[in-house]
Amino acid sequence: MEVFMNKGFRHWIFILAGTAVISSFVGCTTGNNGNNTAAGSTQASQHAIGSSLELLNTVWNSYNEDERFYAAGGDVSHNNATEDAPGVYSVSDIDGLDRALGFPADCADKIDNAASLSHMMLANAFTCGVFHLKNPADSSTVTDAVKANIVQRHWLDGFPDKYVIAVTEDYVVVLWGYDELVDTFTDKLAAAYPSTKIICNAPVE
Repeated sequence: MEVFMNKGFRHWIFILAGTAVISSFVGCTTGNNGNNTAAGSTQASQHAIGSSLELLNTVWNSYNEDERFYAAGGDVSHNNATEDAPGVYSVSDIDGLDRALGFPADCADKIDNAASLSHMMLANAFTCGVFHLKNPADSSTVTDAVKANIVQRHWLDGFPDKYVIAVTEDYVVVLWGYDELVDTFTDKLAAAYPSTKIICNAPVE
């Protein structure tokens, strides 16, 4: 009888131990699936910016009606002109990139798409250009060149209060204008894209 009990006892021990191992294995598998799902959701939520126009539209669309102003976008010479919305700016118009958006001609070969938004009545009240870098490693070179270009700029048709240069992922964002309009855009850019880095925020002198 004692032998029978020992065998029975050992039998149940083996069953319980096997059950515990299986449960532990299932638990680990479930936990990994949960973590993978969470990681996948996080990756899915990190939407890559598709173009300069997409970035500018995202920010502009976050404006409340009372924050908006009469605006125009794009370049007229390439039939990209828009009203009350951002528009595509052709990167082949090197002179226009410099004249209208402050993007230096000697850096034009470092970008492959651009977009713009300006105050329709007075460009120096608000103008913004967004430029996609072919190579993100060129970010510092381009932002330094843009800053130098703006600092030596001869302003016509009104004098902007300030300018901002920012980097969002592999996009360079350049804007100038009246304090309130520039600050509103800068705040909304940072809210829409928290990874944004402000390279320069300074008065126009």
